[in-house]
Amino acid sequence: MMPAFSIVEQQADFVVLHKAAGVSFHSDAGAGLVAQAELQLGYKLYPVHRLDKVTSGLILLARSSRAAAELTALFTAHQVEKYYLALATGKPAKKQGWVKGDMAPARRGSWKLLSSQQQPAVSYFISQGFTDLPFRAYLVKPYSGKTHQVRVALKSQGVPILGDSQYQGAPADRVYLHAYALRFYLNNTEYRYVQAPLTGSCYQQLAQTGLLTDWAQPWLLPWPAYTLPKQATE
Repeated sequence: MMPAFSIVEQQADFVVLHKAAGVSFHSDAGAGLVAQAELQLGYKLYPVHRLDKVTSGLILLARSSRAAAELTALFTAHQVEKYYLALATGKPAKKQGWVKGDMAPARRGSWKLLSSQQQPAVSYFISQGFTDLPFRAYLVKPYSGKTHQVRVALKSQGVPILGDSQYQGAPADRVYLHAYALRFYLNNTEYRYVQAPLTGSCYQQLAQTGLLTDWAQPWLLPWPAYTLPKQATE
């Protein structure tokens, strides 16, 4: 059985973990990711962002209230670059580009994308199809931080994430959404982390294509610049 998390790196101010899919961030029915990590590491941790239960991948936790305030400020100012790796079946409305719009609650804890742009969720994605595989790979960079943002963005393109039944994704052995990379500056030091997904038969197939070598440093790809509307950053 896959452990709830593995340690990617420990720094004086923060730790980077690789969360397994299906592990709750908060303690609900049992000990969540933060509580389990505190128990294993032996010191208190301070959340500064989160991942959905279904999502695997990189999560950053502060080691002090001071570091938590500094990292939270970076996330609030959208100065932490995040990249997500997703798989989906079907043909997207477009193979790459912007997804922008306000998000509103929908049924059963889901969200939907609106055409309005008051406080928009903003993402840009690129994708790659394969002649011999039944799915397409998506690398998504969110420029804002909204609940279910990446899941809703791909659903809006007609390609809900594979295994994501909440958004009508095709059945699979897991939800194929993975927090793939993080890049940020803290105290004049640049930090970069990339973590390939470790579970899921389709992710294992993807690893054989060599695409992750092309996407090994996602911040070097030609992402367009974007500045969120002022009210969206407050």
